[in-house]
Amino acid sequence: MASSSKPTPLLKDELDIVIPTIRNLDFLEMWRPFFEQYHLIIVQDGDPSKVIKVPEGFDYELYNRNDINRILGPKASCISFKDSACRCFGYMVSKKKYIYTIDDDCFVAKDPTGHEINALEQHIKNLLSPSTPFFFNTLYDPYREGTDFVRGYPFSLREGVPTAVSHGLWLNIPDYDAPTQLVKPHERNTRFVDAVMTIPKGTLFPMCGMNLAFNRELIGPAMYFGLMGDGQPIGRYDDMWAGWCIKVICDHLGYGVKTGLPYIWHSKASNPFVNLKKEYKGIFWQEEIIPFFQAATLSKDCTSVQKCYIELSKQVKEKLGTIDPYFVKLADAMVTWVEAWDEINNTVSEEITSTKASEVAATK
Repeated sequence: MASSSKPTPLLKDELDIVIPTIRNLDFLEMWRPFFEQYHLIIVQDGDPSKVIKVPEGFDYELYNRNDINRILGPKASCISFKDSACRCFGYMVSKKKYIYTIDDDCFVAKDPTGHEINALEQHIKNLLSPSTPFFFNTLYDPYREGTDFVRGYPFSLREGVPTAVSHGLWLNIPDYDAPTQLVKPHERNTRFVDAVMTIPKGTLFPMCGMNLAFNRELIGPAMYFGLMGDGQPIGRYDDMWAGWCIKVICDHLGYGVKTGLPYIWHSKASNPFVNLKKEYKGIFWQEEIIPFFQAATLSKDCTSVQKCYIELSKQVKEKLGTIDPYFVKLADAMVTWVEAWDEINNTVSEEITSTKASEVAATK
């Protein structure tokens, strides 16, 4: 008699899927073949009294705003409200090595041959193979099957570096800002580019959080989606803020960031007029924010992600605080985030540890 057991997927016990939502998660039905054996962390945004329905058969834990306040106490102020940036709370409470995060309007895409794309499996392959941030390979990811390093690629760099982030893309509705949405309301992305590439060291990118995976142990404490949404002067910059921060830190610590495959099917376009209201300050501010990150450097003392993030927060307060008081508040929230991360994960950053050790030594 044939066995009915399902094959164990890659990293089944080492990866959590984080989903921010305000609605019932019916979209999981189409992802069932790919997600059902993994653990889900659902972060409910908005009204905590609303009941979110999850299809049967999924292993999950669900957190609403009341849970966030209860678990973090005063430090809950660093978690955004009424914004998908709340997803980073799921990163914090996860106990797994890897995270995949996806939006609830993202469906299973098909490749040009008509086969459904297992986005999670491709992200895992990206994360488990090295990156090449120090020298660009013109055949893109040399670790994929059927390709390699091209002639002239330094042999000393072919070992690569650990991959911290895998940034996936989208078919159908592209991730455009409000002005582009308004002038191209009917534009759809139909181009499937079968490529994965490492973003070079020193190059920033606009990270999108709706199809994203990362190594939580390598970069987790820096994957903070900032202060957005309710009570804040800006929205829809949460993932990009995190992307700019993690890229500076990955460059400093010698980790890689990949972009390209896998694709998901982004099913619906958000309202461009609502988006413009959220984005308009950011559209002006980014012309100063991006040069700030392009010029940002971290000291040799920054040997951990936490130390890097704390130092970066100080630079944000000093150099971006002159643009708007919001950045002073954001810099403080970055520190609160790291403190909360360490408390929740029962770890203490090296900086705090060394300080306490010095205090103990001084009393002897």
